[in-house]
Amino acid sequence: MAGKDSRRSRTTHQKTAAARARARAEEDADGGGGFGKWVKRLFLWGAVLALLATVFVGIAVAFAARSLPSFYQLRATQNGQTIVVRARDGSEIAELGPNFGQWLDSSQIPETMKEAMVAVEDRRFYMHPGVDPLGLMRAVYVAMTGDKRVSATSTITQQLARNVFLNNNRSLDRKLREGILALALEAKFTKAQILELYLNKVYFGGGAYGIDSASRTFFSHPGTELSIPEAAIIAGMVKAPSHYSPTADVDAAIGRAGVVLGLMRDQGYITASEAQIDPSTVKLKAAKAQNSVRYFTDWALPQLDVLLPVTSEPIEVWTTIDPGMQQAATAAVKANAPKGSQGALVSMDRDGAVLALVGGTDYVETNYNRAVTAQRQPGSAWKLFVYLAALEAGYKPEDRVVDTPVTIDGWTPRNSSGRNVGETNLRTAFAYSINTVAAQLGNEVGFGTVASMARRFGITTPVSTYPSMVLGSNEVRLIDMVRAFAAVSAKGQSVEPYGIVKVTSASGEVLYQHERSRPIQLVPDYVAAGITDLLQTAVNTGTGRAAQIGRPVAGKTGTTSSNKDGYFVGFSSGITTGVWMGRDDSRVVPGLQGGTAPARAFAAYMRYAVKDRPVTQFETELTLPEWQIEPDDEAMFGNPDDYYFVDEQGNLIERGRDDGVGDAGGTDEVGNSRDQPGFDDALGGGQQPARPQPGRGQDMPQAASDDFLDRATGSAPVQPRTPPRPQPTGTQPPR
Repeated sequence: MAGKDSRRSRTTHQKTAAARARARAEEDADGGGGFGKWVKRLFLWGAVLALLATVFVGIAVAFAARSLPSFYQLRATQNGQTIVVRARDGSEIAELGPNFGQWLDSSQIPETMKEAMVAVEDRRFYMHPGVDPLGLMRAVYVAMTGDKRVSATSTITQQLARNVFLNNNRSLDRKLREGILALALEAKFTKAQILELYLNKVYFGGGAYGIDSASRTFFSHPGTELSIPEAAIIAGMVKAPSHYSPTADVDAAIGRAGVVLGLMRDQGYITASEAQIDPSTVKLKAAKAQNSVRYFTDWALPQLDVLLPVTSEPIEVWTTIDPGMQQAATAAVKANAPKGSQGALVSMDRDGAVLALVGGTDYVETNYNRAVTAQRQPGSAWKLFVYLAALEAGYKPEDRVVDTPVTIDGWTPRNSSGRNVGETNLRTAFAYSINTVAAQLGNEVGFGTVASMARRFGITTPVSTYPSMVLGSNEVRLIDMVRAFAAVSAKGQSVEPYGIVKVTSASGEVLYQHERSRPIQLVPDYVAAGITDLLQTAVNTGTGRAAQIGRPVAGKTGTTSSNKDGYFVGFSSGITTGVWMGRDDSRVVPGLQGGTAPARAFAAYMRYAVKDRPVTQFETELTLPEWQIEPDDEAMFGNPDDYYFVDEQGNLIERGRDDGVGDAGGTDEVGNSRDQPGFDDALGGGQQPARPQPGRGQDMPQAASDDFLDRATGSAPVQPRTPPRPQPTGTQPPR
């Protein structure tokens, strides 16, 4: 029995050993144990995933091909929206969007044009199915061994898919969609159809979409007549239209054409002798000068996104620009800007229509729009708001002030002359831009009040309230300053700048018509008259004498520290114009002052601008309200709607509001937008709501006490004490 067990044990052991030997042999055959097993598994899974990916791509391509528009539908789609811009007189000043060009059938396109495009953009176009595997592998290899970027992988078919259906975002998702659509296009259309679509839709720069438009734009003849060097120039633009277009850089375009000719020779499309043709001998069409009117269109046309519903149909935009004034403005800025500096000019009519807008001395050199984008210090031109606040607080042009050294919160302003003249009047202090007087006035009325006044008159940039702000240390936009001065010219009424009068469709349908908004009285008439008096004196006898044009002009100069900025803003005969000059890098411009180059440019332009307008005199007679000219005890309160009030922060309070809330667009003490209270105690009276005021809601808090109103109107005996003076201007008592 024991022998049997022993034999069984030996037999079992032998079987186990044999199994282990077979397992080791299998492992050796698999390449060494578990590693070989994982390699095998990875290979199998990779094959499965590749098969699934192929099936997925095939399904995606099939669905995409079914949903693609037909060839004739794609032919009918527009390349972009054509916009014709017209001036005030109806003349055409610009055409934006696609230039004119006809669709060329494949049979009409010169073979040299097709060959040039294939040679430079997709040499294996006739061999791949829409995506070039060799090109893709080459790009991946370059990315792995070079600059880590996948590039140069788009075939002509992929470019067509991107141009027609997608955008230019550099993302993996967009690239995958592009590949699927390219495969679908190849599945649905022939190579000839794809090349025809591409050559008629690709953008070549200069507003030219398609080879016929490009040929007419750059060579003044149809695309059916393209020569070999002309085809090479056009084909070379596709890579970078903004760089290789002849309208951008002629030398770069010709150099790129030489590269295209070399590729055509290497691929057997042309002979060596044909490749030697000098592209510089091609007669290019004279490019239309990119004049300064583009500064205006760059400002006005983006407003169409707000004014119009989304549309791709051709439109005509009728604008406010006056071609003669624009030309005069351009010449005035160029002729007077100091060497190495820039200049800008904005001119508005009395209703806010922009008549001329120049954003720099040369649009081709730089299209940065200094008239509406740049924020620069206005210098003493900012004193407009200081003196407006002072006049509203009760000052008059004849009031005596003292030019004396002053220190405010550690800040000591100095006059540009380096001396003080002592006692003078408000008119003279403004005319000669005396800094110490402006500082005292700002301190007296409150720097928050000055900031609020600037906001009220249309300054949109941030406004700080530190003491030196009274001398123009806050940065502003030129167009905002012109808007503020235009409101003064309009006798204190608000002015909204606009550049688009109407927009019509190709059929003549009016899509938009400008309607002037109801103006708001920003300050009382007597304040507008008083500041006009000061502005006129500044030109007649003060720092703005260079702006005289032989008829009444009112304006103000501005010069910043170290002569970095020069400003002049003024008006005459209903036209308000502002000029800024300086360097983009804010470096010193020797000799630059607001009363020199900017004032001279203003005068040069305005002589032309007002030549056909009647001479108009300014209304500077101060018709003061009774509270300023009558004894306190006899002052009549009158109708509240006859006045415009500010709260304790100097913010404008609208008249005629029935809800007890002031202008929601008011500003706080630092010029920031906030809600305002109603009249409250702006007049220094009580808060009893018993007495309703004409034109106001019955629940409106009463501005003045019953006791004061009875005494002011003679309804009650006058008490021996002196009553408080009604203050329609807020915090500061009148002088």
